[in-house]
Amino acid sequence: MLEKINLHDIKNIALEASKVIMEIYKKDFQVEYKDDKSPLTEADLKANEIICNSLKNLYPDIPIMSEENKQTDYDIRKNWEYYWCIDPIDGTKEFVKKNDEFTVNIALIHNQEPVLGVVYAPAIEVMYSAKKGSGAFKNIQKLPIKRDDNKYIIVASKSHMSQETQEYIDNIKTTKEKELTSMGSSLKLCLVADGSANCYPRVAPTMEWDTAAADAIVRESGKMTYNFETHKPLSYNKVELLNPNFVVK
Repeated sequence: MLEKINLHDIKNIALEASKVIMEIYKKDFQVEYKDDKSPLTEADLKANEIICNSLKNLYPDIPIMSEENKQTDYDIRKNWEYYWCIDPIDGTKEFVKKNDEFTVNIALIHNQEPVLGVVYAPAIEVMYSAKKGSGAFKNIQKLPIKRDDNKYIIVASKSHMSQETQEYIDNIKTTKEKELTSMGSSLKLCLVADGSANCYPRVAPTMEWDTAAADAIVRESGKMTYNFETHKPLSYNKVELLNPNFVVK
């Protein structure tokens, strides 16, 4: 199945959704709040519609999981060999703040592993992409990119910094000077993938669609996203769609 997926098509779907997202981003828009108090905008819903419809047209046999769709019962989805895992706008809080650090996330999962990912940040026009066995890229540049080795750079959440994350950062043992940088959305995983950061610890709640696309890019760049407790790679399509705490390095 993976060989039949055209990564260029998936990147184009992210670009199409981003056109609508940016039209809304540049004007005043209403913000609603879901039951879990997370923000929701017209841009989330319109982007979701474009992405889901486009994927259904191209690949009608592959089921879709999206943050903005009603979730399929585990009894059904546990039998999915392949499925799309989508977050139409990851970092809606950043979108609302208009700080440009939000992304469109589209991932393909195969047997609990992300094997294709597109992460597009439309406000800064940066496209990360990867397909298992074919490399990971930032725009057209292959990852990882060589960086300055004199510092140990840790990336953390702009909107969700926890005390536990801070403790992890404090306990990192390195002979290099530690430097902390903040970023919104799945761009944090991408910074580790491209070599801009050495690690990204996350000891705070995330959902599978928050990480899936960027995690595919992380893995194809030669890095890994590890479960904090088991030290095993993060897995997807679990009974509970909440991710465990994790570290990308």
